[in-house]
Amino acid sequence: MDILPRINELSKLARQRDLTPEETTERETLRAEFRRRFRANFQDSLSHIDIEQPDGTIVPLTEQKKDNPQ
Repeated sequence: MDILPRINELSKLARQRDLTPEETTERETLRAEFRRRFRANFQDSLSHIDIEQPDGTIVPLTEQKKDNPQ
C-alpha cells in the first residue's frame, strides 16, 4: 500500500480545516510508517555502497565505517 497519497490528502485537509482526532492519529501513524520505510530503504542503499581504498582494494561501506570511526 502506498501511503504517501493519503499523507498528502490529510495534509491538504489540515490546511483547509482542523483534522478530527481520528484523522490526526491516522496522519501521525502514516508519517511514522513513512519514516520507518524511508530509513529502512536508505539503510539498504547504504549497505550496497563500496569504497575504493587508496591501495585499490574495495571495501563495503559498513567495513569502512568500522575501520575509520570518525
